[in-house]
Amino acid sequence: MTSNHLLMTFRPVVAFMVAALTLLACSQDPPAEIPEITFSNLAEDNRIDVLAGQELLTAYIYPDGLAKPVLFPINVSGEIPLTRGFPLTPRTGERTDHPHQVGHWFNYGNVNGIDFWNNPGNPPEGDIDRYGFIEHGEVLRKEGGKGKGELVVSACWKNYREEVILSEVTTFVFSVRGDTRIIDRVTTLTAGQEDVLFTDDKEGMMAIRVARELELPGTDQPMVIGPDGEIGEAGNNYHRSSTGNYLSSEGLEGDDVWGTRAPWMRMSGRIYGRDITLAIIDHPQNTGYPAYWHARGYGLFSANPLGQAEFSEGSEELNMVVPAGEAVTFRYRIVTCSGEILTPAKIDELAEEFTRHIL
Repeated sequence: MTSNHLLMTFRPVVAFMVAALTLLACSQDPPAEIPEITFSNLAEDNRIDVLAGQELLTAYIYPDGLAKPVLFPINVSGEIPLTRGFPLTPRTGERTDHPHQVGHWFNYGNVNGIDFWNNPGNPPEGDIDRYGFIEHGEVLRKEGGKGKGELVVSACWKNYREEVILSEVTTFVFSVRGDTRIIDRVTTLTAGQEDVLFTDDKEGMMAIRVARELELPGTDQPMVIGPDGEIGEAGNNYHRSSTGNYLSSEGLEGDDVWGTRAPWMRMSGRIYGRDITLAIIDHPQNTGYPAYWHARGYGLFSANPLGQAEFSEGSEELNMVVPAGEAVTFRYRIVTCSGEILTPAKIDELAEEFTRHIL
């Protein structure tokens, strides 16, 4: 066979292989672009938007009447909110209980005898001495970047005589890794001129109120926002859209996680047909580690390191005291993911990473 005949024989084969390789290369998904984390300061609205590319990741807000700064909403990719809208932006069908449970917040139910947790924002005049509020101070630093951004803010924990009980400095670090988003929170509380006693209480401390779809299935018929905006009792089908479930690092699930200790807790479910993960990770340096979990089926998801006497039915007791002028620091990691329910092994990995990285 001549060289021309060989060339004619192999040319179709070579052309086929080239075409196949080209098709294979084109079929690979391009690497996900790492979004820029930026901040948009809307001072007139008492709000700082945190953007991942063009999407709202969350916002740090401190509106008048809310009684504390919060992150609201918390979104996964596609700007799907994981947090309940009520009472700020109520959505049809949402529960209307516990209006003080907004987005993500950090406070406590018994600080020198004052309740910061249950403050409705406008306590009755006769009850005003029962409650405290957290007042936003100033933005100390904002720094964006590729896939990561940092926001540092100050605040004061006050009673209604305007006396400062605690000074707060909080660092938020926002990270995006594909469809996984991470919020690391480091909060340092410094006592004022007097010792500050955190009496053991179940109402605390590092909390998120989740969207209706992430509630655990149940049989109750709560009061909800109707299509006309009015509040009324939900019907028998209320829980048709409830898809949530808790899983602790200790293997407990559902309502069984309440009042138990664990280094991390995962909530999973489906919103708009997409698998959703929301996890909170405790840090070994935190007082009371591993935290007790004040995690309720109706959508309250909270890590509480300080309520030991209540959760243990009196077998343990903490009653943490911060001496005058001294400080205590708490560190937590919030992990969200859209399109995937993160495995315990993956959350263990993220927890180990968080443990190594001390802010």
